[in-house]
Amino acid sequence: MGWNHWYTHYCRVTDATIRKAADAMVASGMADFGYEYVSIDDCWMPPPGPQARDAAGRPLTNEKFPDMKGLTGYIHGKGLKAGIYTSPGPTTCQKLEGAWQHEAADARAFADWGFDLLKYDWCGYSKIVAKPTVADSRKPYELMGSLLRQQERDIQMNLCQYGVNEVWKWGGEVGGQSWRTTGDLGLARDTDLPGFYSIAFKNMVLAEYAKPGRWNDPDYILIGWYGSAFKQAEAQPSPLSADETYSYMSLWSLMAAPLFFSGDMERLDAFTLNVLCNAEIIGINQDPLGRQARVVRKTEAELVLAKPLEDGAVAVGLFNLSRESRTIAAAWSDLGLTGKRKARDPWRQVNLAGAEGSVAAAVAPHGVAMFVLSR
Repeated sequence: MGWNHWYTHYCRVTDATIRKAADAMVASGMADFGYEYVSIDDCWMPPPGPQARDAAGRPLTNEKFPDMKGLTGYIHGKGLKAGIYTSPGPTTCQKLEGAWQHEAADARAFADWGFDLLKYDWCGYSKIVAKPTVADSRKPYELMGSLLRQQERDIQMNLCQYGVNEVWKWGGEVGGQSWRTTGDLGLARDTDLPGFYSIAFKNMVLAEYAKPGRWNDPDYILIGWYGSAFKQAEAQPSPLSADETYSYMSLWSLMAAPLFFSGDMERLDAFTLNVLCNAEIIGINQDPLGRQARVVRKTEAELVLAKPLEDGAVAVGLFNLSRESRTIAAAWSDLGLTGKRKARDPWRQVNLAGAEGSVAAAVAPHGVAMFVLSR
């Protein structure tokens, strides 16, 4: 759980941006609900050339990040963790210095600077291998995974390679704790549904590959204020309706996805915080059993997901994919349940009348109804 700068600040990011985000994570209360990583994405490094590395080959920063060790110290001083980004290729997505042929030096630098997470983005590696086989896809991540394990810091690795060659089948073997399963959410084109649905539809069918320490990552949560990825524009209010926003967070919670917000931390309004910081929704996402919800039913009009929880309960999401209000139901036979169950609404945090045989709700267009069904 955490925050990444990309979809709000793009290459405008600075040391001050990251420090303000850390301040906001604590002041807003997000840290109290489990958000802990404050992550720098692309654009902290110079372009390739003599200004990119020192005589020993260690990476140098651009003028906007004059003191990485001081920055991570500031983040750690808030009780938070720090994340950084690079590419295994010669350049990053933004054509800046990548880790190619300097992987060991970069891993040491990230550890020495005090980082706790590395987002390792395939991007520039396509210059090395244009049409990768599975072995090609694994190679740079195996190398960096091995190097990170040699450091004296515990550094998590997120494989950002867009689901190529079924990364969910081998991402854990090469040292990853999470892996992107799709393209960038910010570039997902809306059709009849906002783009986050199409990303979720691709990610949700991979439930069998998720378990503790091995997570399918459908990309970041874009609510509140954020900038268009097509133009890398300044942040604007989200065009999502309230019902769509609740559906977004519900999907990520049920899919046991990493909960990384990428909106503007300096424009956190009450509604955005209400969505991000519902303890029961987060509890479903972070449940120790570590199971991703399975698809119970999907049609053009509705989606039903069910996530088993450690205490024997089942979290159920009833999603309305249509433009009209509709009643959606899920039968015990579909959910693998028997007998009478207690029912709780985790969004409203209220107990409901007990249910037996099925659960149903009237759901708004593009909205969701969630239940936790327990003995």
